[in-house]
Amino acid sequence: MMHEGPIPSDILKRQAYKRKFSVQDLYRGIMLVPEAVSGLKYNRKHKVVSADFLERMQLAVTEVNGCAACSYAHAHMALKQGISSEEIYSLLSGDGSLIRPEEGKAIMFAQHFADTGGFPDIETYQTIETTYGINEARVMLSAIRMMQVGNIYGIPFSAFISRLKGYPYHGSSLFYELGMQVLSAVLLPFALLHGVVRLLIKGRNGLPTL
Repeated sequence: MMHEGPIPSDILKRQAYKRKFSVQDLYRGIMLVPEAVSGLKYNRKHKVVSADFLERMQLAVTEVNGCAACSYAHAHMALKQGISSEEIYSLLSGDGSLIRPEEGKAIMFAQHFADTGGFPDIETYQTIETTYGINEARVMLSAIRMMQVGNIYGIPFSAFISRLKGYPYHGSSLFYELGMQVLSAVLLPFALLHGVVRLLIKGRNGLPTL
Protein backbone atom coordinates (compact mmCIF):
# COMPACT_ATOMS: atom_id res chain seq x y z
CA MET A 1 0.00 0.00 0.00
CA MET A 2 1.42 3.37 -1.01
CA HIS A 3 0.90 6.38 1.20
CA GLU A 4 2.53 9.76 1.68
CA GLY A 5 3.22 9.55 5.42
CA PRO A 6 2.73 7.55 8.61
CA ILE A 7 -0.72 8.98 9.41
CA PRO A 8 -3.75 7.81 7.39
CA SER A 9 -5.60 10.68 5.72
CA ASP A 10 -8.89 9.75 7.39
CA ILE A 11 -7.32 10.56 10.77
CA LEU A 12 -6.01 13.95 9.69
CA LYS A 13 -9.38 14.81 8.13
CA ARG A 14 -11.58 13.23 10.81
CA GLN A 15 -14.90 14.97 11.40
CA ALA A 16 -16.62 12.39 13.59
CA TYR A 17 -15.97 10.59 16.86
CA LYS A 18 -14.90 6.97 16.93
CA ARG A 19 -15.30 7.07 20.71
CA LYS A 20 -16.72 9.78 22.94
CA PHE A 21 -15.69 9.74 26.60
CA SER A 22 -17.69 10.91 29.60
CA VAL A 23 -16.76 12.95 32.67
CA GLN A 24 -16.72 9.69 34.63
CA ASP A 25 -14.19 8.28 32.15
CA LEU A 26 -12.12 11.43 32.58
CA TYR A 27 -12.05 11.18 36.38
CA ARG A 28 -11.19 7.47 36.38
CA GLY A 29 -8.49 7.99 33.78
CA ILE A 30 -6.79 10.70 35.83
CA MET A 31 -7.25 8.70 39.03
CA LEU A 32 -5.27 5.79 37.56
CA VAL A 33 -2.40 8.00 36.38
CA PRO A 34 -0.31 7.65 39.59
CA GLU A 35 -0.39 3.86 39.24
CA ALA A 36 0.57 4.18 35.56
CA VAL A 37 3.39 6.59 36.35
CA SER A 38 4.67 4.16 38.98
CA GLY A 39 4.75 1.37 36.39
CA LEU A 40 6.58 3.49 33.80
CA LYS A 41 9.05 4.71 36.42
CA TYR A 42 9.77 1.08 37.28
CA ASN A 43 10.39 0.40 33.59
CA ARG A 44 12.82 3.31 33.25
CA LYS A 45 14.84 1.84 36.09
CA HIS A 46 14.69 -1.85 35.17
CA LYS A 47 14.04 -1.64 31.40
CA VAL A 48 11.80 -4.71 31.25
CA VAL A 49 9.90 -3.52 28.13
CA SER A 50 11.45 -1.55 25.27
CA ALA A 51 10.23 1.97 24.52
CA ASP A 52 9.51 0.96 20.93
CA PHE A 53 7.25 -1.88 22.06
CA LEU A 54 5.32 0.43 24.39
CA GLU A 55 4.99 3.06 21.66
CA ARG A 56 3.50 0.51 19.27
CA MET A 57 0.97 -0.49 21.92
CA GLN A 58 0.03 3.15 22.45
CA LEU A 59 -0.44 3.66 18.72
CA ALA A 60 -2.81 0.67 18.75
CA VAL A 61 -4.84 2.26 21.56
CA THR A 62 -5.17 5.63 19.88
CA GLU A 63 -6.22 3.95 16.61
CA VAL A 64 -9.16 2.28 18.35
CA ASN A 65 -10.18 5.44 20.20
CA GLY A 66 -9.71 7.69 17.19
CA CYS A 67 -7.79 10.61 18.67
CA ALA A 68 -6.45 12.74 15.83
CA ALA A 69 -4.21 14.89 18.07
CA CYS A 70 -2.70 11.86 19.82
CA SER A 71 -2.20 9.99 16.55
CA TYR A 72 -0.31 12.95 15.13
CA ALA A 73 1.85 13.43 18.23
CA HIS A 74 2.67 9.76 18.74
CA ALA A 75 3.37 9.13 15.07
CA HIS A 76 6.11 11.75 15.24
CA MET A 77 7.38 10.35 18.56
CA ALA A 78 7.52 6.88 16.99
CA LEU A 79 9.42 8.19 13.98
CA LYS A 80 11.99 9.79 16.30
CA GLN A 81 12.39 6.43 18.05
CA GLY A 82 13.21 4.79 14.73
CA ILE A 83 9.91 3.02 14.07
CA SER A 84 9.29 2.93 10.33
CA SER A 85 6.65 5.03 8.63
CA GLU A 86 5.10 1.87 7.21
CA GLU A 87 4.77 0.24 10.62
CA ILE A 88 3.21 3.37 12.12
CA TYR A 89 0.76 3.59 9.24
CA SER A 90 -0.16 -0.08 9.70
CA LEU A 91 -0.95 0.44 13.40
CA LEU A 92 -2.86 3.69 12.90
CA SER A 93 -4.89 2.33 9.99
CA GLY A 94 -5.82 -0.77 11.99
CA ASP A 95 -4.78 -3.29 9.32
CA GLY A 96 -2.19 -4.94 11.57
CA SER A 97 -0.22 -6.30 8.64
CA LEU A 98 3.16 -5.35 10.11
CA ILE A 99 2.55 -6.41 13.72
CA ARG A 100 5.52 -8.42 14.97
CA PRO A 101 4.56 -11.99 15.98
CA GLU A 102 6.19 -11.69 19.41
CA GLU A 103 4.21 -8.51 20.10
CA GLY A 104 0.88 -9.73 18.72
CA LYS A 105 -0.80 -10.62 22.01
CA ALA A 106 0.23 -7.32 23.61
CA ILE A 107 -1.05 -5.28 20.65
CA MET A 108 -4.33 -7.20 20.73
CA PHE A 109 -4.62 -6.54 24.47
CA ALA A 110 -4.05 -2.82 23.88
CA GLN A 111 -6.84 -2.85 21.30
CA HIS A 112 -9.09 -4.84 23.64
CA PHE A 113 -8.41 -2.35 26.44
CA ALA A 114 -9.51 0.52 24.21
CA ASP A 115 -12.47 -1.42 22.82
CA THR A 116 -13.80 -2.00 26.34
CA GLY A 117 -13.36 1.64 27.35
CA GLY A 118 -10.59 0.78 29.80
CA PHE A 119 -12.30 -2.24 31.39
CA PRO A 120 -10.52 -5.28 29.94
CA ASP A 121 -11.36 -8.84 30.91
CA ILE A 122 -9.22 -10.06 33.80
CA GLU A 123 -8.61 -13.33 31.94
CA THR A 124 -7.21 -11.38 28.98
CA TYR A 125 -4.83 -9.48 31.24
CA GLN A 126 -3.72 -12.71 32.90
CA THR A 127 -2.83 -14.03 29.46
CA ILE A 128 -0.49 -11.06 29.05
CA GLU A 129 1.09 -11.83 32.43
CA THR A 130 1.59 -15.46 31.42
CA THR A 131 3.03 -14.57 28.03
CA TYR A 132 5.36 -11.72 28.95
CA GLY A 133 5.75 -11.81 32.75
CA ILE A 134 4.05 -10.06 35.67
CA ASN A 135 6.30 -7.00 35.76
CA GLU A 136 6.24 -6.67 31.99
CA ALA A 137 2.44 -6.86 31.94
CA ARG A 138 2.16 -4.08 34.53
CA VAL A 139 4.46 -1.84 32.52
CA MET A 140 2.39 -2.51 29.40
CA LEU A 141 -0.82 -1.73 31.26
CA SER A 142 0.75 1.50 32.53
CA ALA A 143 1.64 2.63 29.00
CA ILE A 144 -1.83 1.77 27.74
CA ARG A 145 -3.48 3.73 30.56
CA MET A 146 -1.37 6.79 29.86
CA MET A 147 -2.41 6.64 26.22
CA GLN A 148 -6.05 6.18 27.20
CA VAL A 149 -6.10 9.25 29.44
CA GLY A 150 -4.28 11.16 26.71
CA ASN A 151 -7.07 10.17 24.32
CA ILE A 152 -9.74 11.27 26.80
CA TYR A 153 -8.14 14.72 26.79
CA GLY A 154 -7.18 14.68 23.14
CA ILE A 155 -10.41 13.66 21.44
CA PRO A 156 -12.50 16.70 22.48
CA PHE A 157 -9.44 18.89 21.86
CA SER A 158 -9.17 17.45 18.34
CA ALA A 159 -12.86 18.15 17.79
CA PHE A 160 -12.39 21.74 18.99
CA ILE A 161 -9.44 22.33 16.64
CA SER A 162 -11.43 20.86 13.77
CA ARG A 163 -14.31 23.21 14.66
CA LEU A 164 -11.96 26.21 14.53
CA LYS A 165 -10.94 25.13 11.04
CA GLY A 166 -14.57 25.11 9.98
CA TYR A 167 -15.14 21.37 10.15
CA PRO A 168 -17.07 20.57 13.36
CA TYR A 169 -17.39 16.92 14.36
CA HIS A 170 -20.76 15.32 13.72
CA GLY A 171 -22.66 14.88 16.97
CA SER A 172 -20.35 17.21 18.88
CA SER A 173 -20.86 20.56 20.54
CA LEU A 174 -18.71 23.44 21.66
CA PHE A 175 -20.05 22.89 25.18
CA TYR A 176 -18.70 19.32 25.24
CA GLU A 177 -15.36 20.17 23.64
CA LEU A 178 -14.56 23.05 25.98
CA GLY A 179 -16.32 21.50 28.96
CA MET A 180 -14.04 18.45 28.94
CA GLN A 181 -10.98 20.69 28.85
CA VAL A 182 -12.20 22.82 31.74
CA LEU A 183 -13.30 19.83 33.80
CA SER A 184 -9.96 18.15 33.28
CA ALA A 185 -8.29 21.08 35.05
CA VAL A 186 -10.92 21.17 37.82
CA LEU A 187 -10.87 17.43 38.47
CA LEU A 188 -7.12 16.97 38.11
CA PRO A 189 -6.01 17.62 41.74
CA PHE A 190 -8.88 15.60 43.27
CA ALA A 191 -8.49 12.63 40.94
CA LEU A 192 -4.70 12.58 41.31
CA LEU A 193 -4.97 12.71 45.11
CA HIS A 194 -7.47 9.85 44.96
CA GLY A 195 -5.04 7.89 42.80
CA VAL A 196 -2.05 8.54 45.06
CA VAL A 197 -3.98 7.38 48.14
CA ARG A 198 -5.04 4.21 46.31
CA LEU A 199 -1.46 3.55 45.27
CA LEU A 200 -0.12 4.05 48.80
CA ILE A 201 -2.75 1.69 50.22
CA LYS A 202 -2.11 -1.00 47.61
CA GLY A 203 1.66 -0.66 47.38
CA ARG A 204 3.57 -1.92 44.37
CA ASN A 205 2.68 -5.54 45.19
CA GLY A 206 -1.04 -4.85 44.95
CA LEU A 207 -2.94 -6.08 41.95
CA PRO A 208 -3.40 -3.49 39.19
CA THR A 209 -6.88 -2.02 38.92
CA LEU A 210 -8.60 -3.26 35.76
